[in-house]
Amino acid sequence: MLAGIWAELLGLDRVGIRDDFFHLGGHSLLATRVLARVRHLLGVELDVRSLFDSPTVEALAQLIERDLLDEMDVEGGPVLLPVPRDRELPLSFAQARLWFLDRAQPGSAVYNMPMAYRLRGELEPEALAAALREIVRRHEALRTRFVEGVDGPAQVVDPPGALLLPQVDLAGLPEPARRREEERLTAAEALRPFDLARGPLFRPLLLRAGGSEWALVLAMHHIVSDGWSMGVL
Repeated sequence: MLAGIWAELLGLDRVGIRDDFFHLGGHSLLATRVLARVRHLLGVELDVRSLFDSPTVEALAQLIERDLLDEMDVEGGPVLLPVPRDRELPLSFAQARLWFLDRAQPGSAVYNMPMAYRLRGELEPEALAAALREIVRRHEALRTRFVEGVDGPAQVVDPPGALLLPQVDLAGLPEPARRREEERLTAAEALRPFDLARGPLFRPLLLRAGGSEWALVLAMHHIVSDGWSMGVL
């Protein structure tokens, strides 16, 4: 069963029981998916360190068998309870690192994570804005700010609110000038710094190129996103 899980998530035809997960192209994000699948199929709760310590199918299977024998399943694990959002919350280690880097070099765009998409067809800007607002409502990271708290840096989750979708109409420009302006605005948005304390740390921009052609620019700060987050978005 483990070999099948690995093969599926790594995109391989087969996996040997002594193949190393990380040598096969696995990484920490895929590791969390492996462990989620193990939890769902076998009812065993493991942390990511387990896969680093037991990186082969054989070693991880032995670890799972010991857990099953010890009846250390999900029900016997620690209870995870939601934390109220009406207070300052601690940062993860990765967030703390990025916060200190931002304080050391304020106004830097090094950790901006921009995406740009060409959209063709009928587009209703308000429907797009509504979809983005729903994403921000659902994902707290996109409405989180990072402030100097009483005991150091802290994150503050703001309640859902109105998300602005700025629009720039370039349809009136001739073709060469329109392309240049579109590239300029896209680059400017990608490089515009974020204020971690004031937010927001997620910015959309819609450019109308004319007719049924549009460009959508989305920018997030790395403190609230990563490559996996960009795929989800």
